[in-house]
Amino acid sequence: MSTIVEFPDTLLLASRDEPDVFSRKVMIYTLGHMYTEGKISSGVGAQILGCSRMEFFRLLSGCGFDVIDYPEGELDREAATSRQIAERAEPS
Repeated sequence: MSTIVEFPDTLLLASRDEPDVFSRKVMIYTLGHMYTEGKISSGVGAQILGCSRMEFFRLLSGCGFDVIDYPEGELDREAATSRQIAERAEPS
């Protein structure tokens, strides 16, 4: 199943992109939004774009999407653990 979305020519002109580049950007932004809402997985997004998951993450990140979403407090715990490991690894 495919869905066609039409945009006014003025939007394409304003983007200053070629039609195929514009279409890909719209697809990336759409998939990025759906990924951050939890509606699709990174694997599905990558499959639709025909790229690897790492490339999918790179594309989303390049468009301003957060690709790593830590629950509140988890990032602080990860940083503390990393500091502890680094301290133990330092030569005395």
